[in-house]
Amino acid sequence: MKLWGGRFAKNTDKSVDDFNSSIRFDSRMYKQDILGSIAHAKMLGECSIISKDESLLIQKTLKEILADIENGLIEFEVDAEDIHMNIEKVLIERIGDTGKKLHTGRSRNDQVALDIRMYLKDEVLEIQSMLVSLQNTLLDIAEKNLDTILPGYTHLQRAQPITFAHHMMAYFQMIRRDIERLCDCYKRINVMPLGSGALAGTTYPLNRELVANELGFQAITENSLDGVSDRDFVVELASGLSILMMHLSRFSEEIILWSSHEFYFIELDDAYSTGSSIMPQKKNPDIAELVRGKSGRVYGSLMTLLTVMKSLPLAYNKDMQEDKEAIFDAVDTVKMCLPVFTQMLGTMKVRKENMYKAAQGGFTNATDIADYLVKKGVPFRSSHEIIGKMVLYCIQNNKAIDELSMDEFKGFSSLIEEDVYCEISLEKCVSGRNIPGGPAKESVVNAIENGKKFIQSLK
Repeated sequence: MKLWGGRFAKNTDKSVDDFNSSIRFDSRMYKQDILGSIAHAKMLGECSIISKDESLLIQKTLKEILADIENGLIEFEVDAEDIHMNIEKVLIERIGDTGKKLHTGRSRNDQVALDIRMYLKDEVLEIQSMLVSLQNTLLDIAEKNLDTILPGYTHLQRAQPITFAHHMMAYFQMIRRDIERLCDCYKRINVMPLGSGALAGTTYPLNRELVANELGFQAITENSLDGVSDRDFVVELASGLSILMMHLSRFSEEIILWSSHEFYFIELDDAYSTGSSIMPQKKNPDIAELVRGKSGRVYGSLMTLLTVMKSLPLAYNKDMQEDKEAIFDAVDTVKMCLPVFTQMLGTMKVRKENMYKAAQGGFTNATDIADYLVKKGVPFRSSHEIIGKMVLYCIQNNKAIDELSMDEFKGFSSLIEEDVYCEISLEKCVSGRNIPGGPAKESVVNAIENGKKFIQSLK
């Protein structure tokens, strides 16, 4: 007989048990379920809803069950449906009718809402820690490449020279926003729903604040209907993780391009590359490709959650059981990607010479010579046209801009003097962009210091 079976005249069909059961995926919340039950039992005793002795016995037995689960001594049953009923069933088997008092003033609806919040709080903190490790790796690469010049791109066309440090710090900013999103999401996860009951609270004089304090929650939910039916925090976390994976996917795309023979800006360590089963020369960036591919998996989880929730009336509906597999898979995927991606990045070799050589091509200093003329009084649009013609001349004559003779320069503008060669050197093109947020060394050094302060502020 199921713990809720009093109203039923016969047992559910086995196929229904299998279909209805969630123990195969919600069993991972066993610790949160037990800790939540311990706090609830303690509160029931403190509020004299059950006796102190009963409360203490329940708490003691739950702790023993937790230890037994972690030691592999308890096997969960599909017939008990979910992690909540499995643990309660074991509790009742061990202490009889006293164990049946644990569920006083509680429903599985607010119990599962509590468990998922507790579980996701722990996961968010772990993912944030992984993101900080990635940021530290980015800072390390940036500090080693303050003078490493490469072309910046727009439309995947060489555009203007920047430094590899500046490029790495762009990803640092993306990851910073990911961390900030998780911090913000954590605030909305960190609200305690227990006491909402099935949907309408309870007539028992529960001390919800006591439970919240016991479990480390910042606040309690203020509406019982919302307390059991809210999954915004799950959707919000999936959204934040999707944006994070989008950032990793963009980064992976660049790693894949940069490690190709066409770019050869970097070389991945052998430990983070794979080979071909037929082509012996191949060294494939499979880690980056898999991260890029797994972003779609996390996006899928977000769409699953939005679709599950889009038309549910208040309050709890069984559809909401589908939230766990989706968010668990999103969390697991991110946690799988981050460490190996960080290690791959930290061990790659930067081909500085190839980066510099690429920056010398593609007329990446064209904007700088246009600015050179603007500073001599030529309107920008006129200067833009002059340099456009200069670039066309260079293409037709197979020359770089800095290879033009002074006579050739004068043919485009009499304002151009010998100092132009210094002004359009790659080093000057980079160092001249020293405003906050720019690629000049001093600006990037400031950005690195600000990045270190951000990481320190998280501790």
